[in-house]
Amino acid sequence: MQNAMLNAPLTDAELDELEAFMFSDAVSEDALDLIGTHGYMCALNISPVKISEKQWLQELFDGTPEYSSETEKARIEDLLKRLYFSIGSDLYNDQDMLMPCELTLETESDEEQADLTTWSQSFMEAVFLKEDEWFNHQAEEEVAELMLPIMIASELFEDPEFAKMREDQRLCDEMCRNIPELLIDLYLLFHAPADKK
Repeated sequence: MQNAMLNAPLTDAELDELEAFMFSDAVSEDALDLIGTHGYMCALNISPVKISEKQWLQELFDGTPEYSSETEKARIEDLLKRLYFSIGSDLYNDQDMLMPCELTLETESDEEQADLTTWSQSFMEAVFLKEDEWFNHQAEEEVAELMLPIMIASELFEDPEFAKMREDQRLCDEMCRNIPELLIDLYLLFHAPADKK
């Protein structure tokens, strides 16, 4: 029963509640927003090495929020754990990942950052926590290939080839549309038995 509760996706009202808290004064300005949290938790679930709940909460909030009470703390952490486990359940069950943003890098103005870039940067933040384990894998080249669209969308890498790809809007859109599928492929690469890969 407990597992079923943890795997239950958050309702729209619960997502709104979580987002409101993340934008409140109780949270560091450098904490992740809801879109970033989704990307971060996708990477946490895919990671070849488990990261403790205490560590990922600390990183996600850039410290400890100033909760108004123990009740609020328990509520927010419960919502985050449910989000984490429901994402993990989708990956485990080979479900299409419902993304919290459009799968494009197009924005209305050059000054804006695409929501997918925010998502991808947060995904990479979780990767960097255990970077050696992600990339020193027996299928290192495959990992890098699968992560390429996320790395390009994150705009964190200054490689000239990445910059050239980003300039090609059609190529970028095509790569970005594949991200939900690539998440499952990455998950299977690290976690599925050899005969299921």
